Amino acid sequence: MEKKIKPRKKAKAVSADSLCDVIINAIQDKKGNNIICMDLRHINEAMSDYFIVCDGASTTQTRAIIDNVEEEVKKQLLIKPFHLEGRSNGEWCLLDFGDVIVHVFQTEKREFYQLEDLWSDAHFQHFD
Repeated sequence: MEKKIKPRKKAKAVSADSLCDVIINAIQDKKGNNIICMDLRHINEAMSDYFIVCDGASTTQTRAIIDNVEEEVKKQLLIKPFHLEGRSNGEWCLLDFGDVIVHVFQTEKREFYQLEDLWSDAHFQHFD
């Protein structure tokens, strides 16, 4: 007997702006702090269009934020990250969606690395 295979859902073409909106809402759902979206499109050396940066008070919170971002983007936009890094230690987690890269820090690590200062020529948008 031949097994029927269901076709996989295909990912929609999604704008980087729409992706940012879903990511920021997912971060806010888990009470991420100091959320910033850095628009890097005018910077020739930038490897993506946007960086989204936030911090959490603990490794538990940073992991919850990363998990929620990954889950919501997959659920709403049918997109999986190209790369996920740092989840195991929960101090600096990174989700790479290509045009949008998400950085979730523990508060102390964010203060130490000062990623915003490295990309100070970006256009910043702050979220509460």
